[in-house]
Amino acid sequence: MRTLIILTFLAVLVMAATCYESHESMESHEHYYPFINRRRANDFIQADTRLGAITQERIRERTKAPHERQREICEDYYPCELYAYRHGYAAAYKHYFGKRRTK
Repeated sequence: MRTLIILTFLAVLVMAATCYESHESMESHEHYYPFINRRRANDFIQADTRLGAITQERIRERTKAPHERQREICEDYYPCELYAYRHGYAAAYKHYFGKRRTK
């Protein structure tokens, strides 16, 4: 009987030590409500950097590199595109559009 009481006391003591909710575990308050509200969802991202990145992307879209513009011109003209499959876009653009003749 005495060992049963000691074992029960030890079991209660172990259970109390392992199941104790400390203040640190409750700091995040995720235990009660795991979802955050919409306004706080993007608080960690500054609006200035996002707008700046979007602006830079739009500028890059407007000002394309010369070889990219040449490739698009060549893709629009079917014989140039066929020539580009064999010799590359730079050679195809030079072959079809490099020597502009004016009369």
